[in-house]
Amino acid sequence: MAGQDTRTGSVSVFADREEATRHLADWLLQLATEKTEGPFAIALSGGSTPQSLYSLMATEPYASRFPWARMQFFLGDDRFLPHDHEDSNFGMMQRLLFSRVPVPAENLHPMPGIGTAEDAARSYETRLKQFYGADTFEADRPLFDVNLLGLGSDGHTASLFPGQPVLKEQTAWVATCVPPAAPYTRITLTYPAIHASRHVVFLVEGAGKKEAVAKVRAQDPSCPASAITAMGDLRWVLDRAASPDA
Repeated sequence: MAGQDTRTGSVSVFADREEATRHLADWLLQLATEKTEGPFAIALSGGSTPQSLYSLMATEPYASRFPWARMQFFLGDDRFLPHDHEDSNFGMMQRLLFSRVPVPAENLHPMPGIGTAEDAARSYETRLKQFYGADTFEADRPLFDVNLLGLGSDGHTASLFPGQPVLKEQTAWVATCVPPAAPYTRITLTYPAIHASRHVVFLVEGAGKKEAVAKVRAQDPSCPASAITAMGDLRWVLDRAASPDA
């Protein structure tokens, strides 16, 4: 795998959110159906931007065509909350997607929302290592087929927020984060875990993200997303409003 970063990744710009969302759903369906051996592992993003994608995947023709029995769903990050809390990323995914399609319950891997955040992070890392079958990443053997990411106006992605200790984590696969400008303690994949992906995809929409997209593509060090890399390819899926070049 060649490996890419936020500067070298491809950029696709679409007229609006609906067009960008449908493109991404079609692409995910193609990848999932083309991989016929082994599971198709995907780490999903929280927040508001991908909600239209999850809703679309739960409708036809997608709902009857995705190979749900072979798909394994993980989270890139979540707020440390019970899953039935209105601000839980997993709870949102359950409402919009998982409860509406025939995905086996054992194929869903939510981040724990009880106990302590530190214990939850360690537990999730253990789950990832069991799925991967090793305690350390091997070159050219990704953990995820797809890692879906969003982008905040402050340049954060997943729960990798500016100025937080998690940005220096190079060993753990999962860590906690307590962003000062956002509510709730978070659990997040770290840079090494995100890197271990065949495809990393940033889905970004809206004029309010245009400046952040420009900074991250230029690898501005003030933006945590600038340090994202992929074992395979990295791609940007933008609506026209979010594109600095549009």
